[in-house]
Amino acid sequence: MTNSRVLISGAGIGGPALAFWLVKRGFEVTVVERAAELREAGYKVDVRGAATEALRRMGLLAGAQAADTGMEQITYVKRNGDPIAKLPADLLMGRRGDDLEIMRGDLTRLLHDATAADVEYVFGDAIATLADGPDGVDVTFEKGAPRRFDFVVGADGLHSATRRMVLGETPLHHLGAYISIFSVPNDLGVVREEVMYSRPGRLLFAYAMEPGRPARVGMVFASPELSYDRRDAAAQRQLVREAFAGQGWRCDEFLTAMDSAPDFYFDSMSQVELPSWSSGRVALLGDAAHCPSPASGQGTSLALVGAYVLGQHLGEPGGFAAYESAMRTYVEKNLAFGRKMVKDMVPGGRLTIAFRNYGMRTLKFHPQKEKVIDKVLAPMHEAANAITI
Repeated sequence: MTNSRVLISGAGIGGPALAFWLVKRGFEVTVVERAAELREAGYKVDVRGAATEALRRMGLLAGAQAADTGMEQITYVKRNGDPIAKLPADLLMGRRGDDLEIMRGDLTRLLHDATAADVEYVFGDAIATLADGPDGVDVTFEKGAPRRFDFVVGADGLHSATRRMVLGETPLHHLGAYISIFSVPNDLGVVREEVMYSRPGRLLFAYAMEPGRPARVGMVFASPELSYDRRDAAAQRQLVREAFAGQGWRCDEFLTAMDSAPDFYFDSMSQVELPSWSSGRVALLGDAAHCPSPASGQGTSLALVGAYVLGQHLGEPGGFAAYESAMRTYVEKNLAFGRKMVKDMVPGGRLTIAFRNYGMRTLKFHPQKEKVIDKVLAPMHEAANAITI
């Protein structure tokens, strides 16, 4: 494979992970990333089940565990900030074995550093056009000179430009909610704790690790599909403001901080469902191929596992078909779990919130609380382990 050249679009999770496995097989790998530098901001993500094994095989599990967020408590609060319930984070997260939670930027850095010596990283550029032929893919870039590659992989997220170039416009499946996440000054008064606050059709969560690191705030609200410019951050901030202004607890304070947040993120809770994840010599990976939505907590795991599987098959006869065959059931179970979780994430009304809060308040007194939580989270564990690698 020493003469096989692969271009990967996207230096997030899936792209560098795939590069890791391809380099081991002798490929020459280039990763192109639109951002000017490695994106080290972001929120906390989960690595579960088969994805934990993928990190272990990369020799990166210990490093990821060392960067674990170490969340110790999840607290539910009322409108005035008084606690409703304080519960151990491990209990509610249903962590098993080597499952872990890590800041996305920490995992991105870990993957980049493990591949930087052997992979060509090109930041501040992006694919402009693809011409897929029988002997290779001719690629033009927005800035760099044209080049030819044997294969191209799009690991460029929910709104993948690579997917659009090879498959045309493919509709996203809107799940009825939007999410915004951004950094705020770390004055929450908590350490390794996440605070949850619900209103009808809205969820606010805020968490902090060490005092020296920024806190993160997430705002999720139910809504039919909205029309807005994805490049207009001011318009997106206004949508968040309209949903949360005057809603109590620290909503207004966080909205003020949102205006100066350097890492403001806003997007729909949407899924990508495709009949095929490849065309010719171009394949898709991670959210570009099968985004399960943030509600699933499984996007990172799907990217890590997908990178491992595609990394074993790319370039082999029928390799893309083998990749899809191995991943399809695993992906479908995680998509189903994402659809279920978005309904639980954004409570519909006051009665639903009151019932949930009562359950959380009394859970610590339940003699079999571990079994109760395990039953609730069984679909998550089933989806996370729906593939053997």
